[in-house]
This record gives sequence, structure tokens and C-alpha cells, in this order.
Amino acid sequence: MLSLTGLPLRVLAVLLAVGAFAATMWLWPRLAGRGWKSWLGRLGAFFGTQLAVLAAIGLVANAYFGFYTTWSDLLGTDGKQGTVVDHEPGGKAVSVTGQQKVYSSQGSAQDRSGVIEKVRIRGASSGLTGTPAYVYLPPQYFQPEYAHSRFPMALVLSGYPGSAEKLISLLEYPDSTLKAIQASQLPPTVLVMMRPTLVGNRDTECMDVPNGPQVETFFTEDLPRAMAGSYRILDRPDARAAIGDSTGGYCALKFALRKPDSYRSAISLSGYYTAPVDPTTGDLFGGRPSLKQENDLLWRLRTQPGRPVSLLLATSRNEHNYAATQKMVAAFKAPTEVSTITLDSGGHNFHTWTREIPPALEWLGRRLAPPQPAG
Repeated sequence: MLSLTGLPLRVLAVLLAVGAFAATMWLWPRLAGRGWKSWLGRLGAFFGTQLAVLAAIGLVANAYFGFYTTWSDLLGTDGKQGTVVDHEPGGKAVSVTGQQKVYSSQGSAQDRSGVIEKVRIRGASSGLTGTPAYVYLPPQYFQPEYAHSRFPMALVLSGYPGSAEKLISLLEYPDSTLKAIQASQLPPTVLVMMRPTLVGNRDTECMDVPNGPQVETFFTEDLPRAMAGSYRILDRPDARAAIGDSTGGYCALKFALRKPDSYRSAISLSGYYTAPVDPTTGDLFGGRPSLKQENDLLWRLRTQPGRPVSLLLATSRNEHNYAATQKMVAAFKAPTEVSTITLDSGGHNFHTWTREIPPALEWLGRRLAPPQPAG
């Protein structure tokens, strides 16, 4: 079978589209009658040509962006979860604007399933106000035996442009977190789910942009402080983790490597390892090559002392970041810990990430500090 992202299939699709268009032009005068056969012929020729053109465009776009890399990925028939592999070295800051319950097979009460609150987080140091975020409070947060406990926290970031709502509806982070807690794979954990984009639609790559928005400061200083002040959150780096896909994955790794006193664990799903500069980002580095280098994660692993952080890199053999992930694994040094999930097939899409999230949460459960009595 032809590869879904291979050049032969794209060439064939383009040729079929051109052929369908030419055939329609040639047949159209012959289908000019008023009978039902002529009507059906014109409709068939028109919609057949449209379908061929859309298929060709879709295949070209898919090959470029890597949404679906195999036929099984496209059809959703490859549902096997990934396996984690550990490697050896080489004002009120939070305002609630809405609430919804999380439902489980055990019922709908908050003390059994938890609650999602829609919030806005204001950053004292950065001066930024985050786009609408969603805070998932696990069922234990409401149970009497945990009434005086503080909980670990995981920041969950979408890609760019991304949507915080999709973290709930498509990637199902609250549901997967609840299942992991019920299976004793993850300690009861509070999730903060949001986009990495804080300033309009600009892709800042979670940078403190020179003379611009201080996005890294918001996520590494303002957000942990605001959450600890507004919820019963453990104010310790070993009780905080960052998770993300694509751009969010790059941000999560960068927070841990650059600011280990903010996040000690990071999970990257199809993330990359250096910030791009394109029309969506603008000038991120103020013309300073040294600043660009400092935000290159592979450079940090190769040249900087190891940090006391744990990183999980998820990829597939079809992913654009596969080769770079192997370089990351080869570059790290103690006390940094690096683990990987490598799927046999998978693209840059939600279906792939849902296969990686459950084992990633189990990996995180061995690293996050559990709830502690408030001191």
C-alpha cells in the first residue's frame, strides 16, 4: 500500500485531480441535455472533480504538517498506548468565572469525580493576564480526609494556536487523570489547563521577549504563586509538573530545564526542542543570538550542567521530532533524568497524544510529591 505521506501518493492524487478536471471540461458539452441522465452526469462530474481536488490538497497538507502519518493513524485503528522507557545518562491572583462537574462511572458528585473551574490568572511579576484557563480539582480535594491537605499541580499546555477546551474534550486530561488516581498510578493532582499564548494570537514560544511580553515569567513565577495562594496547592518544585503537546511540549521542557525551582518534571508530546522564528512569532530574541541559544534545549543538554529534573519525551518513528529526540537522549547528563515514549506509528494529532497521555501520567505519578498536610 502506498505511504500516506509518501511522494508517490501525492503525485498520483494531483494527477487524478488534473485528469478529473480535464475530463469534466471535455465531457461538459456532451452533458448539456435536459434529461435526468444529463443532470446526473453533470452532478457526478462536478462533485467528482471537487472530491479529487480536495483529496489532493488534503494529502499535500497532511504530508507537510504531519497530522496523520500512516493509514492506521488516519483510520484510528492503531489504538495501542505507548510504553515509557527510562534512559541512563549521558489581587486575588485567580478569579473563578465558571464551574462544571467531571463525571465518572462512580457518579457525578464532586467528592467522587472532581470539578473543573474556569479561571483567569493575573501575573504580578509579568503584568500578564492569562487567557481563560481551566482548573481540575480531583475528588480528593473535597473529601474530609484531605480537608487540610495541599496537593501537587500539573500545568497542561496546548499547542499553538491550540485551545484549552480541547485539552478537556479531545485529549480528556481530567478523565485520564481521574482514572490514574483511581488506579493509584498518580497521586491526587490539580490540573491547570490553558494555551501557551497569552498575548493575542502571537506565538511567543513561552519566551520572556526582550521589550515584550514576559511569558516565561508568567508561567514559572506568577502562575505557581497564584495557584498556591488561591487553592490548596503544595508550593514546592517537586510537587509541580508541566505537560504539553507540540508548542506546549517545548514550553514544558524549557520551564524545567531553565527554571527547575518552578517545575521538576516535564512531559513533551510531539514537542520540538528549539523555538522557531516565523510570522506568527515575530522577533523573539531581540537580535541576540545568545538568547536564541539559551532557549535551544538540545544545546542546554549538551553544554550546561545537568539539572535535577525529570523529562519525558514522546514521539513516534513517523514524527518530525524523532531524530531530534534521539539526540536529546544522547545528550543528557546526571542528575537530569530522561525517559521516552516511542510509538511505532503516529502523527502530530490528538489521536496519537491520547495514546501517550495515560502512560505519561503513570510516569509522572512516580515523580510528583503526594498531597501533604498543610503546614
